[in-house]
Amino acid sequence: MSDKDAETPVRFSLLEKTLSADFLADFPNYVKGLVRGDPGGFLLTQKYADSVDDYINFPMQDEDVWVVTFPKCGTTWTQEMVWMITHNCDTEAAKKRLFERSPFIEFPTLFHNDKESEEWPAWTPEKLQALAPPRIIKTHLPFYLLPPRLTDTSKVVYVVRNPKDVIVSYFHHHRLIDLHAYKGDIEKFADYFMNDEVYYAPFFGHILEGWAKKDHPNVLFLFYEDMKRNLRGEIDKVCSFLGRTLSEDQLQNLTKHLQFDSCTKNPAMNFETESGKFIRKGKTGDWKNHFSPELNSRIDQWIAKSLEGSDLKFTMELEYQD
Repeated sequence: MSDKDAETPVRFSLLEKTLSADFLADFPNYVKGLVRGDPGGFLLTQKYADSVDDYINFPMQDEDVWVVTFPKCGTTWTQEMVWMITHNCDTEAAKKRLFERSPFIEFPTLFHNDKESEEWPAWTPEKLQALAPPRIIKTHLPFYLLPPRLTDTSKVVYVVRNPKDVIVSYFHHHRLIDLHAYKGDIEKFADYFMNDEVYYAPFFGHILEGWAKKDHPNVLFLFYEDMKRNLRGEIDKVCSFLGRTLSEDQLQNLTKHLQFDSCTKNPAMNFETESGKFIRKGKTGDWKNHFSPELNSRIDQWIAKSLEGSDLKFTMELEYQD
């Protein structure tokens, strides 16, 4: 089933600021700038804009399970959980890199040039169609840029994390990954984030659209913080949502497999560069180690304004966590 020839709901234009000397001093690898969508304000590369129709009309399968998140909200953690649950906790098959088991569909559009990374497999349409079901598909695209009938066709696990820890994690991600090569400090990065001037912005536009679908029978809305304080409970919730039954031994082993410390040591999920590890601390409340009182106050005001009229609430700290 697909949404072939669905009308693209957005048009993109260059965000001129991203070619300014000041911006390129902080993001030196953004040589072609970023483009912003209208409506929605979605921010990514021209390569994405040129291929947006491919994602609006992505060929779906009934058995697909999509993991949809804003970046750094627990995507990799949730991917691994969903893949293991849908593949009967096959630990031997799970030794293959998660990227090769669960395609990140818009990954090719993240780069500003045509040079492909030799570290990652190219998920061509042919390879995607040949992947045995159930396909566990990862995307950071917002719902309005995904196939219109997605939630009527496939299961969607949507994960969100409190925005303060997302800012911290995304900051470290931008410092770690050569694609971004961010050179500024966290205060400046927080301003870029709140001004919707980072990849995949706007944060609140993305998650509020997800929150609006939380009661759809084919959508499971999860909070990262719930996974941190009660991982087994969230595993049970995902099993129920996907209609999968695991034995008690499988559930116990899966819970151990998904303990955060285990994930950081698992080369199929995590990787390391000279600058650090892809999966870092994962701690809820780590923002307290990064924000000045003044910056924290400005972020609080931004959050309050962004959530006006919404019943969505975040957990910023935990007394106990994995």
